[in-house]
Amino acid sequence: MKYRKLGSSDLKLSTITYGAFAIGGAMWGGNEKKDSIESVKASIENGVTTLDTAPFYGFGLSEKIIGQAIQGYDRSKIQLLTKFGLVWDGSNNGKGEFFFEAEQGGKPIKVYKYATKANVVKEVEDSLRRLNTDYIDLLQIHWPDNTTPISETMEALDVLIQQGKIRAAGVSNYNISQVEEAKNTLSIASIQVGYSMLNRSIESNLVPYALENDLGIIAYSPMERGLLTGKYFEGSKLKSNDHRNSYFQQFDLPKVKFFLDAIKPIANAKKISLSQLILRWTTLQPAITVVLSGARDAKQAELNASAMEINISAEEMDFINQNLSKIVSC
Repeated sequence: MKYRKLGSSDLKLSTITYGAFAIGGAMWGGNEKKDSIESVKASIENGVTTLDTAPFYGFGLSEKIIGQAIQGYDRSKIQLLTKFGLVWDGSNNGKGEFFFEAEQGGKPIKVYKYATKANVVKEVEDSLRRLNTDYIDLLQIHWPDNTTPISETMEALDVLIQQGKIRAAGVSNYNISQVEEAKNTLSIASIQVGYSMLNRSIESNLVPYALENDLGIIAYSPMERGLLTGKYFEGSKLKSNDHRNSYFQQFDLPKVKFFLDAIKPIANAKKISLSQLILRWTTLQPAITVVLSGARDAKQAELNASAMEINISAEEMDFINQNLSKIVSC
C-alpha cells in the first residue's frame, strides 16, 4: 500500500481508502454485519488504514460497524474519516434545507441538510460514541447547507480542532466558490467528490485548483457503485430496494459494456479483475489523493488493497484512455 499526505494537513492516508456507504445497508439492499466487520479488518490488515464513513450511511449503522471492527487495533495507525450535516431524526425541527425522502425501518423519513454550529457539535459527539473513539482524523461536511452561513459551519470545525476532537477539516460536494468561502474561516485539508471513468467533470476546474492550492481530493464512487465491475452485465441481480436500480440508468449502458469489454483483456493478461484495474487507473489520475472503495466481505477488501500493486504501462494507459474517450458522452 502507498500512503499520501492529505492536502495541507499532517494526515497520511492509504491511497485505497475503505468506503463504508454500502455496509450501512440502507439503500444497498441490506448487509451482513459479520461480513462487513471482516471486510474492515481485512482492509486494515492489508494496509488500508483509512476508513471513510458518515452518520447517514445506514442511519448510524456504518459508524457503529467501523467502531466495532477497529477494536484491538492501534488507533494511532488508523485514520477515521466521517461527516456531518445530514439530519433525518427530526432533531432539526424542520429547519435546514430539505434534501430528499428516504426510508428507515420501512417508514418514510425526510432528510435535511443542516450544518449549524450547534448541530455540528451534536453530530460529532454522536459519531465519537458510535465510532468508539475520542477523536476523528478528518471531519467533512457531507453536503452544502444553503440555509447556514459557511463561516458558521467552519467556525464550529475550528473549535473542534482546538478541542482535539478532530485533527483536520474537509468538505464534500462543495464547488470551488464554496471552498474559497470556507477557507476565509478555516484551512481546509480536502474535498470529497464523485469521480470515475464515467464522471470526469472535476478535471476541467477542481483538479487544477486543487493542485494550485494544496487541496487533497478524496474520490468517491470510482466504480460507479459497482457498475464498472462488469457484474451488472453478467446477470448480477439487484434487490428491489437497492438504489442502483435507478442510479445505473443515468449511463449509456451499451457504451459502458463496450468499454469494459475493450479493456478486459488488459485485466485478464495481468490476472486481475476489472475492479482492480479501474481502481489503480483512478489512483494514477492527477490531484487524486485517495480513492474510496467499498467491500462487502474480506475477499473483496483484500482485492481492493492489492490494486496498488498493479503496474499499468504508458501504452496500456493510452489504450484505456483512447477507449474511454469513445464513451465520454455517457
